[in-house]
Amino acid sequence: MPHHLRAAPNTARRIALGAAVVVVLAVLALGAVRFLGQRTTPAGTSGATGAPASSPPSGRPEGLRTTRPGAVDGMVPDYKLPPIENGMVPVITRIPTQQKVVFLTIDDGQVKRKSDLALLERDHLKASLFLAHVFIAGHSQFYQAYLDAGFRIEDHTLTHNLGFVKLPYAQVKAEICGMADYEEKYFGRRPVFFRPPGGPYTKAVRRAAAECGMKAIIDWQARANAGSMQYQVGHVLRPGDIVLMHFRPEFPMDLAAFVKAQKAAGLKVVLLEDYLGVS
Repeated sequence: MPHHLRAAPNTARRIALGAAVVVVLAVLALGAVRFLGQRTTPAGTSGATGAPASSPPSGRPEGLRTTRPGAVDGMVPDYKLPPIENGMVPVITRIPTQQKVVFLTIDDGQVKRKSDLALLERDHLKASLFLAHVFIAGHSQFYQAYLDAGFRIEDHTLTHNLGFVKLPYAQVKAEICGMADYEEKYFGRRPVFFRPPGGPYTKAVRRAAAECGMKAIIDWQARANAGSMQYQVGHVLRPGDIVLMHFRPEFPMDLAAFVKAQKAAGLKVVLLEDYLGVS
């Protein structure tokens, strides 16, 4: 075969082979670019578009997230309010929690001074107010300032009868339901917690509270009284303690005693209703 006829096929084969090599190299180069692009894409974005990733990168969270549903002042509650059982509300004297929180409650409403609210706001405190009709009737506007400041008003009966547990069932129920009706009418919110006068309760009281729409009876294990702290257990405030105070002439001294004990224990005051997730 003439030389020039043998050379032509060889040249064609070399050209074809060279083109194939170029294609392979181009494919490899494109793959490398895509790989490097994925390695350098910031967390939380997807590819070159910058669109949010379909799922966030996994990792161990640091601390408690304030954005989590149910978070209270940066803490996620670790206790859930027990349900009503056998027609009776649960009784809560303290919250079993690992969080460094304490709950302030203030009773009655016998003494009414704007300066008391000013003291609470000065110390950035919020409390659950257990008010009785006999002490606050005709003064609903006074307590509106507490509501505006983020406090909650709860049920403490109509008459504050210290012999409450000895009353007939119908009267016990009337005392609780009557005060709940009053608070709903004048404060725009029906209470969810009940505190018996003096603290004692019976199964009948628990049943009446449930029938009046309460979610729990709230008692206490520590109180600020006569300018000092008094404890049923131990000698210091503990995480989850519910503290009792009263609107009395000595309120400033009682509040000072509470704040001193609260700070010494390194506890944060949180509104009980918020922590238990009830409105």
